[in-house]
Amino acid sequence: MLGTTAGGTASESVVRRLLGAVALTVALVTALLAAAPGRAGAAPPASGPGELYLVTLAGPGEAGYRGMLPASLHQLELRHEQDLVLGSVEAPPPLYRWTTALNGFAVRLSRAQATELAANPEVTAVEKNAVRRLAGTTGSGAAAPRPGHATRGGAGTVIGVVDSGIAPENPLFSAVPGLGRSPRGFRGECSSGPDWPDGSCNRKLVAARWFVEGFGSDQVRTTSSLSPRDDEGHGTQMASVAAGNAGVSVRVNDQRLGSYGGVAPQARLAVYKACWTAPDPSDDGCATADLVTAIDQATADGVDVLNLSVGGPAEFDTVERALLGAAEAGVVVVAAAGNGGAGSFAAHPSPWVTTVGGTTGVERRGQVRLPSGVRLGGAMASTRGVGPARLVVASRVAAPEATRSDARVCTPGSLDAARVAGAIVLCDRGAIGRVDKSAAVAQADGVGMVLANTGAGSVDADFHSVPTVHLHRADARALRSWLARHPGGRVDLRPIGVKHAPARVTPFTAGGDPTGAVLKPDLVGPAVGILGAVPPDVRSTRWDFVSGTSAATARTSGAAAVLLSRHDWSPSVVRSALATSAARVGGASALREGAGLLRPGRAGSQWLAYVVEPADYRAWLDGSVADLNTPSVLLAGSQDSARRTITNLGRRAMYFSSSAPGFTRHSVAVTPAAVQLAPGESATFTVRVTRAGGPVPLDDGWVAWLGANGSRARIPVLITR
Repeated sequence: MLGTTAGGTASESVVRRLLGAVALTVALVTALLAAAPGRAGAAPPASGPGELYLVTLAGPGEAGYRGMLPASLHQLELRHEQDLVLGSVEAPPPLYRWTTALNGFAVRLSRAQATELAANPEVTAVEKNAVRRLAGTTGSGAAAPRPGHATRGGAGTVIGVVDSGIAPENPLFSAVPGLGRSPRGFRGECSSGPDWPDGSCNRKLVAARWFVEGFGSDQVRTTSSLSPRDDEGHGTQMASVAAGNAGVSVRVNDQRLGSYGGVAPQARLAVYKACWTAPDPSDDGCATADLVTAIDQATADGVDVLNLSVGGPAEFDTVERALLGAAEAGVVVVAAAGNGGAGSFAAHPSPWVTTVGGTTGVERRGQVRLPSGVRLGGAMASTRGVGPARLVVASRVAAPEATRSDARVCTPGSLDAARVAGAIVLCDRGAIGRVDKSAAVAQADGVGMVLANTGAGSVDADFHSVPTVHLHRADARALRSWLARHPGGRVDLRPIGVKHAPARVTPFTAGGDPTGAVLKPDLVGPAVGILGAVPPDVRSTRWDFVSGTSAATARTSGAAAVLLSRHDWSPSVVRSALATSAARVGGASALREGAGLLRPGRAGSQWLAYVVEPADYRAWLDGSVADLNTPSVLLAGSQDSARRTITNLGRRAMYFSSSAPGFTRHSVAVTPAAVQLAPGESATFTVRVTRAGGPVPLDDGWVAWLGANGSRARIPVLITR
């Protein structure tokens, strides 16, 4: 039976709301027709071209809208609101409009116009367009050649990759048999253009778009392709790590290194190019206007996972608001913490983003072997050794037309082939790319290279043109001293295999803000020397290593796609499973590792989840919800307790008991200490902290729930004072 209200029956109330919606629709369409071609579309800028600003209006985009208007009419309403705001300052037509992930636009404004819009109660944020760096560096490797061994996983899902584009001809992205079921509800399209012919997309690469207005088509490198084609390499690497086809053979410089597959080899890919190369490499990057537009498009297309391997400030800016809209649409959002190191705060501080830091991985090692039996160890990717061969110092074998300083760092064409032929060349690091040095050695008919650090820095196993060992500064000095005593001495370069060292958080991973709203990063993943495909015009080997939190992000995105494919889980459950299954990294605080090291194989067997409803994120941002049910706890200042809710994901009732290990300066209790949960049942617990002594600035530990079947769900707890 329908209830009644003060104004009449519930059915009458529904009718009135429907009539109101119809009246609003008529008024809206009338206003839109009356405004055509629209004041905002006709008015010139108030004072010259101005600067590009990103303007966000109050309220959600279509993804977060819970009203009664159909989607098409609601988008018309949003555009009308945008026109009114633009017209209020006589702004020119916007370069971009956003109506799905958020309600806003990118437009050129004078400072006075921007100031006036910022004071408009209908406007939430006004910020200048800015360029952000990709969170990875190509040509830096030390890991084993394969990121994973999965042959299945991710079927029926689409990973959206917002990055520098893709090389569609690579077999990792071909429509091979065995991709499994097709995605449902995906609406993406494939661009066409001079460098992107029809047919570039297929059953694997299901969409490809590009966005350059924010960066400026007149600001890109002349060789850049105004299409989804990747001319930087990073986007192709991220796509291959996340979802490259399984079983693709890896062959580099006549060496067969095995087969390759991404973390989710059956997942489809949708590529959104928003990152560009400039004439000066220091100007490369991704304009925030293009990033927001790419996120808005990916959300409208219906991707399942969104990978953003791009850093940025630790702020709730327009990019974060766009990512909120993606989360509201049911997308698992994964983004890089950034590579600023412990002295910077992690990018993407939002609770709706799984923010990923990086760890060290396995290392490929090699040795320079001296006749005396001394072994100098370093990094070496080649599986083929060389020698004994004569060792020469590069600066002493300069070509007649080259300077000694150029020859010292082995710039192309600087070495004298008459004196280098058949020799191993000792080249100093610096000035040019590492692999460019070995190419110069090969050009001069050298058979090997020793790459010498001249200062503090990493040693990296790259794909070189000749077998190469990269030495730290101390070992390089020892080698020079030996050669000074043994002019014309002969040495061997030999690979010695892979070193499996315990994972550690990398020095370049940005840490969390102890005064932040939520604990970041959420977790960490392998981020050093991750192999991925690159376009042939970027690297002739077609493969290269990448290091940075971007690589860890791509692996996490692949893991999320696998979970979505195998389970009927919401995005917040996927985020919870990735975090609660992570393994602790030795020697790291929660501000550096978050929940710990990504373990994709364990994530799918989690029995407990920390569920967050999509609408709760916006309520939290607006201040109407004080705390979120995130799989982490941050207690700052005088806070001494927090509440979280766990839900049984299993198919049978289970008894769970709690513990709170790891704290050294506080006493931490969980109540209730144990719960019995039926399938789908939830229970709320409280974490309460008691200070052990005087003022303590920082402490961290864990709350862990152990199931009767041995399952474990663990979340980090950070206490800051």
